[in-house]
Amino acid sequence: MKREWMTILEHQTIARDTYRLVLQGDIVRDITEPGQFVHIQVGSGTYLRRPVSISDFDFEKKTMTLLYKVMGKGTEDLTRKSVGESLDVLGPGGRGFPVDQVDDDHVLLIGGGIGVPPLYNLAKQLKAKGIQITTLLGFQSADDAFLLDEFEELGEVFVSTNDGTLGRKGFVTDWISEVKATVDRYFTCGPTVMLKAVSEQLADLPGYISMEERMGCGIGACFACVVPSHDEKGYRRICCDGPVFEAKEVVLA
Repeated sequence: MKREWMTILEHQTIARDTYRLVLQGDIVRDITEPGQFVHIQVGSGTYLRRPVSISDFDFEKKTMTLLYKVMGKGTEDLTRKSVGESLDVLGPGGRGFPVDQVDDDHVLLIGGGIGVPPLYNLAKQLKAKGIQITTLLGFQSADDAFLLDEFEELGEVFVSTNDGTLGRKGFVTDWISEVKATVDRYFTCGPTVMLKAVSEQLADLPGYISMEERMGCGIGACFACVVPSHDEKGYRRICCDGPVFEAKEVVLA
């Protein structure tokens, strides 16, 4: 990973406690797969960097789009950064979705909450390969929803909210039984409980999951983001072995 002071080109609210941050810098040209992340140093008052998934990027303009949700002091401080300022960024990090290995007719994308952003550039790349895309998006409520129009431009979209204020009332996984019949593969990102439900309902299909666990160092040294695996090694580090894994590679508690 490289370290760079990246310039803020855009910074705005897109949903409740959710922000769109567009950065420009040379790090963008090192992105190799959708689903990777960057580690941002917010300020002197926070010791650890904040990992944020890359939602979209443009090699020619050297820009990356990050969508983040306020979850604590670090991300709250990040909201105060303005256009024109610079951010200390380390990245890109992690292993993303292996788009080059995908040669299917129809894939299913499933995103929950702030797990939705890393699926967006993935969807764009799959669409460019001529693959049919169906997307399931889940949010707490209508106030928390984002990227709906963008995903609808790429394929069929089904939405659910916990309180029923947008789409179907319930969980995003409630849609799976209705759409999985023609699907060849799935990609999903969200909280672990959602990932577990998805992998169980789609156990007969190949799939990739992207995990959201809190990271420490972001480079695999601190072992703060370890998840159990099924092989003899017994674990994977989300920050460097992931955050994307084959669904059967790790143990979802």
